[in-house]
Amino acid sequence: MSADPKLSVASGFEEIFTILTNGLESLLFYPIPFPGAPDGFPFLVLWLVLGGIYFTIYLQGANFRLIGHAIAVVSGKYKHEDSDGEVSPLQALTAAVSGTVGLGNIAGVAVGITLGGPGAVIWMMVAAIFGTATKLAEVTIGHMYREVDEHGHYSGGAFHYLTSGLKERGMETFGKVLAVIFCFCCIGGALGGGNMLQSNQSVSILVDSFPFLQPFKWMIALSIAVGVGIVLIGGIKRIVQVTERLVPFMAAIYVTACIVVLVANASLVPDAFATMLHHAFTPEAAGGGMIGAIIMGFRRAFFSNEAGVGSAPMVHAASTTKDPVREGCVALLEPIIDTVIICTMTGLVIVVTGVYALPDVGTGVVMTAAAFKTVIDWFPEVLAICVFLFAFSTMITWSYYGERAWHYLFGPKWVNLYYVIFATLAFFGGLINLGVIVDFGDLILLAMAIPDHSGGNHPIGLFPRSTHLRRIFVTKPLFQRFKQRLTNGRVMRFLHAVTHMLDGQIFNHRNNGIWFFHPPDHHHQRCHQLMLLLGHVIREHATQGRV
Repeated sequence: MSADPKLSVASGFEEIFTILTNGLESLLFYPIPFPGAPDGFPFLVLWLVLGGIYFTIYLQGANFRLIGHAIAVVSGKYKHEDSDGEVSPLQALTAAVSGTVGLGNIAGVAVGITLGGPGAVIWMMVAAIFGTATKLAEVTIGHMYREVDEHGHYSGGAFHYLTSGLKERGMETFGKVLAVIFCFCCIGGALGGGNMLQSNQSVSILVDSFPFLQPFKWMIALSIAVGVGIVLIGGIKRIVQVTERLVPFMAAIYVTACIVVLVANASLVPDAFATMLHHAFTPEAAGGGMIGAIIMGFRRAFFSNEAGVGSAPMVHAASTTKDPVREGCVALLEPIIDTVIICTMTGLVIVVTGVYALPDVGTGVVMTAAAFKTVIDWFPEVLAICVFLFAFSTMITWSYYGERAWHYLFGPKWVNLYYVIFATLAFFGGLINLGVIVDFGDLILLAMAIPDHSGGNHPIGLFPRSTHLRRIFVTKPLFQRFKQRLTNGRVMRFLHAVTHMLDGQIFNHRNNGIWFFHPPDHHHQRCHQLMLLLGHVIREHATQGRV
C-alpha cells in the first residue's frame, strides 16, 4: 500500500523546517548566563527587552505622555486634505494591528502558559509596556525616511532608514548590509510566522470544531491560499479596506466572549490574578520558575505585538500623516491593544477556567477553545470562525510586509513570483506539524530585530542621534511644562520678584540664550514695565503654540 503523496510532501517540508529551526535557535537564542536561569537568558529576547527599556527612559516616558495625542490622531482630529500618503492613520493602525492581533493573542498566549506557566501572562504585559516606546521610535524614524515611487506608492521600513539614514552618518555599506539582512529575515518571517503558522492554526481549529472537515484539510488550506492570493493583487489599499472592517468586528466578538467567560467566573478572577502573580515571581513555580516565565512571557509578547521587530513602519509609511512623530504616536497604541488588553483577557480566560492544568487538553488555539467551552458550549464554533478570519487578515498584512522587502531586494519585476511563493506556502502550512512552524516563525520573525535595532533604533543608531526628534520628545515637553507654569501665574510672579530684587544693580542672567539687563535705579520703573511686557510676549507665544 503506497503512502499518500500529499502527506509525503508535507513530511519533507517538516523535515526541512526542523533543520532550519535548530540552526537558527542555536544562533539567535544563544544562552547568556543569568542568575536563576540554568539554561541562560536568550540573547534575542534580552536584546528586545533592553531596547524597550532604553527608549522608555530616553524619551522620558513619551510612550505614556502621548497616549491621549495618539487617540486624537486616530479619531481624525489632525486630518489634512493635502496630506501625502495612501491610507489614513486609522487604516494604518488597523492594518498593523491585524498583523498582530490574531493567533498570537489566541494561540500564542496558550503556548506561553503551557511552556512558561500562568506567570508568563504578567511578563507579557510588562514587555508590552516597554514595547510601546520601541514602537513609537521605530515608526517615527520609518516615517521620516519613507520614499515614493513613480506610481505614487509609498514605501518605508527598516530597509529604507538603514540605507538612507546610515548613509548620512557615513556608514553607507554598513547600512546596506543591515538592510539586506533585514529584508531576508522579513521575507522569512512573512512566509513562516506571518503565513504558514496562520494557515496551520486555522486548519487546526476548523477541523477540531467541525470534525466532518477532517478529510478535507488540504481543501481548506487550498482555499486559504487562493483567498490570500486574490487580496495580494490589490496592494495596500485593498488590504486596509479589508482590515479596517474585519478586525474591529472580529475583535469585538472575541472581547465580548472573554467578558462573558470572566463574568461567569467573576468570583475566581481574583484567584486567577493571584495565581499569575505567584507564578510570575516565585522561583519554584511551574514552567521553569520565575526566569522561565519571564523568558516565555517576553518571547510571546514580542511575537504577538512585534515591538522592535521593524514590521509596523512598513504599513505606517503609507499613512497620510505629515508629522512622523504623530504617526509614531499612533503606533504606540498597538502593543496596548494587542497585548495589554487582548492577551491579558485571553490569559485570564485560560487561567480562570483552569484548562491549562488539565491533561491532554492540547495547546495553542485548541486550549483556548476548551476554555471558552467551559462556559459557552457552542462558542468554540464561533471562535473557529474568528480565528480563521483573524489569521486571514494577519496573512494579508504580512504578505505586504514580505512584498515590500522582496521589492527592495529584487525590484518590481519579480513581485509576482513572491505572490506565488506566498500562496504556495500558505497551502503547505496547513499540513505541517504546529511545533515546527511556531519555533521557525518565532525565530525568523524575531531575528528582524537585530538589524533593526543595530542601525535604526539602537542607542548608537539613527533615532538617538536625531536632534529634531530629541527636541520633540525631550525638549518640547519642558516648554509644555513652562507653558503650564505660565498659565497658573508662577512665571509672572517670578518676573515681578526679579524686578524688585535688582535694586539698581547690573543683572546679567543667561537663560536659553537670553540675556536680561537691569539699568540703575532711576530707570527701575521702566525696567519693571519691560519685564511685564516680556511676560506678556511669552504668554502670547505660549497661547499660539509657539513655545
